[in-house]
Amino acid sequence: MDEEYEIVYMDEPAWGIIGPGISDYNTQQAGDDNGKNLCFVIRAPDQEIVGGVIGSTYWDWLYINLMWIKDGLRGRGYGQQLLALAEEEARKRGAKNAYLDTFSFQAPDFYKKYGYQVFGMLDDFPQGHQRYFLKKEL
Repeated sequence: MDEEYEIVYMDEPAWGIIGPGISDYNTQQAGDDNGKNLCFVIRAPDQEIVGGVIGSTYWDWLYINLMWIKDGLRGRGYGQQLLALAEEEARKRGAKNAYLDTFSFQAPDFYKKYGYQVFGMLDDFPQGHQRYFLKKEL
């Protein structure tokens, strides 16, 4: 290791340097990812956001980052609609596949119902639960 350099802890991550650095490297190795975010929300009559899905498309994949629906609205078809809208938008952008992760206490069965298949799992993440990684061909 080069003696001129030191490794130090930082309370505030250096996202503005490390993020673009890895992005540039990835582009050199795999080409432009054509990354673009997507977001669909459920809006109440009073304009309050009561649910939604946040994701992104890149390298012809859809990543579902977050999906949440307020307790009183669950089981009414909103989740399926949000997922379908995200997948439809991803297809328009050229995505061929989708992936996501969810915890055992969240919604793995919901995603399986709509064609997602488990490709990985971590036990005790958090303790007593599992974290599932799922994918689907679009």
